[in-house]
Amino acid sequence: MTTANLGSGVAELEGLLSELSAAGLAERNGALRPLKPPRVYRLELVPGEFSVVVKRLDSAVAQRARLVAERWLPALGLADGCARLLGVAAEARGDVVWHVYEDLGDDTVAARPEPDRVVAAVDLVARLHTRAAGHAVLPDARRYCADLGIGYFIANLRDAIAGLEALQASSVEAPPAHAGVGRRLLTRLRALLADVDRRAVVFARAGGPETLVHGDLWTTNAFVLATPGGPPPSLRACLVDWDRVGVGPFAYDLSTLLFRFPVVERARVLDAYRRAVARAGWSLPPLPELNLLCETAELARYANRVIWPALALVRENAAWGFPELAEVERWFEALDDGRNDLQRLLC
Repeated sequence: MTTANLGSGVAELEGLLSELSAAGLAERNGALRPLKPPRVYRLELVPGEFSVVVKRLDSAVAQRARLVAERWLPALGLADGCARLLGVAAEARGDVVWHVYEDLGDDTVAARPEPDRVVAAVDLVARLHTRAAGHAVLPDARRYCADLGIGYFIANLRDAIAGLEALQASSVEAPPAHAGVGRRLLTRLRALLADVDRRAVVFARAGGPETLVHGDLWTTNAFVLATPGGPPPSLRACLVDWDRVGVGPFAYDLSTLLFRFPVVERARVLDAYRRAVARAGWSLPPLPELNLLCETAELARYANRVIWPALALVRENAAWGFPELAEVERWFEALDDGRNDLQRLLC
């Protein structure tokens, strides 16, 4: 695969890469490997010696991600908590921006979930949350980022309901395999909206201070790297893919992280987070309230994923719309099925 296949902004990206390496273009083109196509690729600038990760972003996301790397994390004393941003290249109209990052390799927590590596990643997340709470980075972050607190939950419910109501009123019919999915989701989301006041009270009482949150804290986005320091080697945790960074409660990140682990392992991860924030003087709320905070954050994300297929169906009867709604309905059902396990774990 060659850089010519990357689409908009390639000329600008190649100019930046030429500045970063003396390797010829032919060598670069021969060493491009997809990581998360069509947006993220690994590129060898010096074969066998030096590679980078190139990532295609829209302009608004690119600005947030650059501020994370160059302003917000350094202000929190966490400059090494993300991949180093080596350069930025924007196509002429500014619609597409390429970021070039240091290549962290493949040692994600998802790939290697050993206890010491999990603890290192959790410790970084805890330092992010405790240091950013009340910090001057928050007003700056609000200018560019979403509010991921209880308002995010409410807004997503209302927008998803509006999209599904528009779908119900349209002439678009679901195929037999997905009959009734829109109606069932609408009933579910209306029930959640009726329950907002109860959840909002818990957020106000137990949600903790607003802070900077990663916003997409999957274990695939958490790297733990061995650094020189003698045996045993010290570990550097690092978070990537800050596209959804926002301002909100710690539970928004914590819930994402916990839900990436099997139920039997969540208590261990939660204990690591509890110990890490305690070093900064934080204490977590009682477990029933913590459970509700985490569940609400998860439900907010599910509701958000209803909006776009519903609108795509209304606007253009998109073929992927009903399968996507059915998939989101499965997420809701899985959360229902696992709620008792989660309650036993956290309560």
